[in-house]
Amino acid sequence: MLADMNKEARGLRLLAVLSLLGLLVSCATLRNAIQFQTPDIVLQEINITGLGLQGGTLDLVFDVYNPNKYSLRSTRLDVSLALAGTDFGEALIDKPLDFSPENHSRVVMPVRFSWSGVGAAARSLLQSQELPYGLTGAVLLDTPLGERRVQVTSKGNVPLRKLI
Repeated sequence: MLADMNKEARGLRLLAVLSLLGLLVSCATLRNAIQFQTPDIVLQEINITGLGLQGGTLDLVFDVYNPNKYSLRSTRLDVSLALAGTDFGEALIDKPLDFSPENHSRVVMPVRFSWSGVGAAARSLLQSQELPYGLTGAVLLDTPLGERRVQVTSKGNVPLRKLI
């Protein structure tokens, strides 16, 4: 009978230790989730993918760095693009994109534009190796603690890869 009580006591101690260990692991995951860091989203290049009489298409190529210790999934990425000070249009990706923890991801976002209203920016587009740009928008991210909306704002000069 005493041997049975010792086995039962050891079993309860083991269960308590395992429970405590599980609690510590879940607390670490929760702590990492609470320490959400905004991903870095950088426009790396613009690729001209098509030109026609009415307008054309561009691919915006982004580098997205997830500094968090857990994966993020975007549910929507929506941006407005200005080139050489002129509004060139809006782009939307509403399909899921997965961003690995502490890693870079490449995101390609197509944009359609029309020649009307782009004036001097169109000339820059056809003559330049790089363009001044402005980018505003937002990305919706699923995190372990729910959805977060992260503003995307950027400006600078970006390399332009010509249509081949």
